[in-house]
Amino acid sequence: MKKLLAGAAVMALCPAAAMAAGLDRSGQPVDILFEDGNYFELSFGRVFPTLEGEDEPLAAVGYAGGAETGDVSDDFNQVGAGVKFQVSERLSFALVADEPYGVDVSYPGDGGSFVPSNLPAPYPPVLPVAAEDGSNNLGGTYANVDSSALTALARYKFNDNFSIHGGLRYQRLEAAVGLSGFAYGPLLSGYTVDFDRDYAFGYAVGAAYEVPEIALRVAVTYLSEIDHELDTIENLPALAGGGSISSVTEITTPQAVNLDFQTGINQRTLLFGQLRYAWYNDVIVSPPYFDSQSDEDIEGTSLTELEDGYSLALGVGRALTDRLSGSVTFGYEHANDDDDLVSPLAPTNGQKSVGVGLSYDVNESLTIAGGVRYVWLGDASAETGTPDTARANFEDSHVVGVGMQVGYRF
Repeated sequence: MKKLLAGAAVMALCPAAAMAAGLDRSGQPVDILFEDGNYFELSFGRVFPTLEGEDEPLAAVGYAGGAETGDVSDDFNQVGAGVKFQVSERLSFALVADEPYGVDVSYPGDGGSFVPSNLPAPYPPVLPVAAEDGSNNLGGTYANVDSSALTALARYKFNDNFSIHGGLRYQRLEAAVGLSGFAYGPLLSGYTVDFDRDYAFGYAVGAAYEVPEIALRVAVTYLSEIDHELDTIENLPALAGGGSISSVTEITTPQAVNLDFQTGINQRTLLFGQLRYAWYNDVIVSPPYFDSQSDEDIEGTSLTELEDGYSLALGVGRALTDRLSGSVTFGYEHANDDDDLVSPLAPTNGQKSVGVGLSYDVNESLTIAGGVRYVWLGDASAETGTPDTARANFEDSHVVGVGMQVGYRF
């Protein structure tokens, strides 16, 4: 049964979180704490998303719509590592390195633009100019969010059934965003903002219940929000006077709860999964100039515009031979029931996925695992403006993720 745990770990190699709720990528795992003895693991994943859409009409500038956005997603890597030390029968420590959040979105082309004209007010007087290629509404828009975290954890077992765990997280966050196209109007199209690297602390705390005889474990972990203060430079569009504004932007990454569970079905089969909920509605990114162009009656206007959400993964692992085990995992992320209007920087709404993996014990110390996951992303419409207005529709988007993991007991 212990061997099956390694096979089940393939679930994390090709993360359902690759394009999941909010900015989630790693899912912030703590399962290394429950490995036997001293243990080291290193994982690597490569994710290949495809998100293609089509412009909606924009009557305000006389644009009929229909232009293809092209693929707005960029491939990315996902790297993780961890080491666990069994200090005594009851006490253990672990260090976990992961990349908890990320965005890699870029709309090809330059988008529809605006040029000065001799038209009367409203100021500034402009004329819309359509792009030759790509999306006129959103072409040239991009977002890059990069993060990493190091978590130091301790676990104390009261007995064979009950334990508690917790520790500190040290997190890095940096980002860059650019807005372009008819969708943003003359005072925001051409706007870019760079958020410099910042480091900050948070914490994790949780508890677990286990019945070793049947490989049963239920573990809940709370991960705190982390407050960052990022040095910010906003570059203004030419029609807004150009130039730049320097400031400090406060960004809070969300609090989340992970519920991990597993149980043996028989001597060769393990049922496992995870339920994760993250409070992304609290993530507000609103630097000064961007905030000044927003509706004063709207509180919490943000570049991100993300909703709270949950994701669920459920899988079965089975020992195929004495050394080889396999797993099949199904994933689900809740879609927004109210509408499918989402941020252009995250143009999906919910997802479903399936993944398969294999794990091979090279010897008593070394295990190698790998897997592949396919994700169906929910259809959505990228929106801007107040009230929210669809600017491009995205359908039939998907993700392919591959990954491998090496585990070593010492």
